[in-house]
Amino acid sequence: MPTATRARATLARLAPMALAVAALLACGESRAAGDPPPSRRAARDTVVDSALMAAHAATERLQAECQSDSALARVVRAAAVADSARLVAARDSAVRDSVRRDSLEHDTTLHLSAARRAKLASAPRPVPHADTSTWVRIVARRALAQTPLPGSLFPGCLVVSYYGNPLSKRMGILGEVNPDSMLARLKRQAAAYQRADSTVHVLPALELIATVAQGSPGRDGKYRLRMPDELVARVAGWAEREGYLLILDIQVGHSDVTSELKPLIPWLRKPNVHLALDPEFAMKNGRKPGTVIGTLDAAQVNVAVDALARLVTEYQLPPKMLIVHRFTRPMLTNRAQITLDPRVQLVIDMDGFGAPHLKRSSYQRYVEDEAVQFTGFKLFYKNDKPILTPEQVLGLTPRPVFIMYQ
Repeated sequence: MPTATRARATLARLAPMALAVAALLACGESRAAGDPPPSRRAARDTVVDSALMAAHAATERLQAECQSDSALARVVRAAAVADSARLVAARDSAVRDSVRRDSLEHDTTLHLSAARRAKLASAPRPVPHADTSTWVRIVARRALAQTPLPGSLFPGCLVVSYYGNPLSKRMGILGEVNPDSMLARLKRQAAAYQRADSTVHVLPALELIATVAQGSPGRDGKYRLRMPDELVARVAGWAEREGYLLILDIQVGHSDVTSELKPLIPWLRKPNVHLALDPEFAMKNGRKPGTVIGTLDAAQVNVAVDALARLVTEYQLPPKMLIVHRFTRPMLTNRAQITLDPRVQLVIDMDGFGAPHLKRSSYQRYVEDEAVQFTGFKLFYKNDKPILTPEQVLGLTPRPVFIMYQ
């Protein structure tokens, strides 16, 4: 048989075998892609088990430290007293107005005919209404009165946080001094609040600006810069070493909450990591961050609430804290439409700086009178003159559960 013919015959015999081997290899690769080998499965399961153990440990720790029936009762009672005092003041004011009106009408009707006086006397009088903010706080108190889920921070704990970014000395205390000095100072600041009220457990926290608004558009035109994982890991390491909470702050620029949450999800899966939104740098109508004060709508806040709630359920985490900074009314629109979910504890943080009377006024107008759930208060080491003491901050009504220093 010629060589060429023998070669063709050999190939014909080997072809089915080659196809069979290829099919087996393909099946093997497919199985490998969908089902890792036992060693890899074991490693993956170990990671998952470790994460769940960490989540359960964090829940138990926070449950022991922050779940306080007396603290809950104190918060609700303080809100009720404030409501009652405001209602009494509104009624007293209505009575005074009624007396003045009656006196004025009496003096005026002396010069009118009897028929005209009778008509005025029979006219219906407007019914005085209590301050509408009273009813807003009733809604907020109803949210407070819900039984907190295991591991909830509030109302039994008080969080004292340092804000900023290690890459900038201008953004806040977190980046103004070297890490060891900063962490030691935060520890002393938290201890001052613990001395001011020994009935609550004070938890220090680091609030890292993880998405920083920019004056330039950047490659994608979003006017924001996402911090690299290496930087987040560095600050997360500081928090873990000291046993502190970590809060990741988002300044969306021209982006949106959904887009900026995505790269932070791996961090938010950790039980000690929480989230903050900064409406000041959420820009509309093409304006550059820093040129005007930005705004966020309740719909964007609800995006964050829903994402955090899903993480809590999926990874069996303790409830997450969500901070929303605010110091003007337009910074947060449609706040009555914000979703309240027991898996997410929402804090509206009064973010303005200035003299004490200005800060108290802003706290009342933008946080107390437009209550959502819990309240926070921000202080500035350099811009508040004089800066309020821990005793003065804890004396605010409603009492804040979150304190931040910049």
